[in-house]
Amino acid sequence: MLNLIRVQRSKKEANDRIIQRFSNKVKASRMVQVVKTKRYHAKKKTKRQVRQAAIMREYYRGIREKMKYYS
Repeated sequence: MLNLIRVQRSKKEANDRIIQRFSNKVKASRMVQVVKTKRYHAKKKTKRQVRQAAIMREYYRGIREKMKYYS
């Protein structure tokens, strides 16, 4: 799973801008997040934990859906 992120320098482009574009591409690819999660072994969730997470997810989705029209 080796994804290379490349940024080509265009004419008259500042180094700061190149670094900014590169860091934005890294964030968008979520490579850092994947590496951090795979760094340590994590126990599998129990059925109860999975069920509870699904219930809370649905609860918060409902709240977000209601609040969508108030802003």
